[in-house]
Amino acid sequence: MCLAVPARISFVDPDGKARIQTGGADASMEISTILLPEPPRVGDFVIVHAGFALRVLDPQEAEESLKIFRQIAELPIDGNGSDAVHG
Repeated sequence: MCLAVPARISFVDPDGKARIQTGGADASMEISTILLPEPPRVGDFVIVHAGFALRVLDPQEAEESLKIFRQIAELPIDGNGSDAVHG
């Protein structure tokens, strides 16, 4: 299963590329913004999948999504690689 993740735009290039921050200040990557109806701005949150920004999020929606991802990351994992939530 693939997930689209929220990320903050840290740099926008006029040619349709942007740099995003994911998971903290040290984790960044370049993405394409060509699927968005308008270019994002530095500081915007976007949903990213497979290297493409799919849509711009409003700040509240972004924070709610990031909170859920943080909660998921804190779930325990058993020794077989499956999560303990599903037993």
